[in-house]
Amino acid sequence: MSKKTWSPDIFDSLFQKNPDPWDFEKSPYEQEKLARLLSCLPQEPINFAVELGCAVGVGTKALAARCTHVLAVDGSSTALALARDRCSHLKNVSFLEAFLPEGYPKSAVLGCDVIVISEVLYFMAQNDIKKLVDYIMETLPPSATVVLVNWTGETDTPCTGDDAADCFIQACHPYQWLPVHAERGETYRLDCLRSVVT
Repeated sequence: MSKKTWSPDIFDSLFQKNPDPWDFEKSPYEQEKLARLLSCLPQEPINFAVELGCAVGVGTKALAARCTHVLAVDGSSTALALARDRCSHLKNVSFLEAFLPEGYPKSAVLGCDVIVISEVLYFMAQNDIKKLVDYIMETLPPSATVVLVNWTGETDTPCTGDDAADCFIQACHPYQWLPVHAERGETYRLDCLRSVVT
C-alpha cells in the first residue's frame, strides 16, 4: 500500500481509461450512498456548498438541486471536463481545478455553508489530510457543516477509509469541530462535523 498521496496524473489516467471508473452514475450502491449523503445535509436552505473531489459530477448535479450555488473542485482535468459536461445546463454550479491539499481554494470557499468531502480522503497521506483540515478551518464560518463519506472496504490507497476519516476528525478537535452525526453503511461510513463554538 503506497503511503503517498495519489497524484493528479493517476486520476487522469483512470478517467481517460473509463469515464466513470467507480460507476457513480448507475451503481445502486453509489445511488444509495448519495441519497444518504443528501439526507444528512442541513435542512435549512443551503446558499453555498463546496464539493471537494467532484469526480464526474454525479454528486454535483444532486447537490445543485439543494443549493443556491455549488463550487465543485477536482484535481483531475479529465474528470472535471466530464463533470462540466454533465452539469452544463446548471447555472448554479461552477468548477475549479485544484489538487488537495496544497491547492485548497481558500479565497473561493470563504463563507460556504457546507463542504462535502466524499470518497477523497483515503487517497491522501495522513499528513496531507491534516494539512487539508488546517486549510479548511481557516475558511469555514462556525455555522458551516462538513460532511465526510469514506469507503471502508479493502483498498490500495494511502489510508483506509476509517483511518482517513478518523485522522480528519482528530485534526478537527483542536479547532473545536466535532462529529454531530455518524453512520455506517455496508462498505462506507458517513460523518458530519459542526463547530461547538457558539
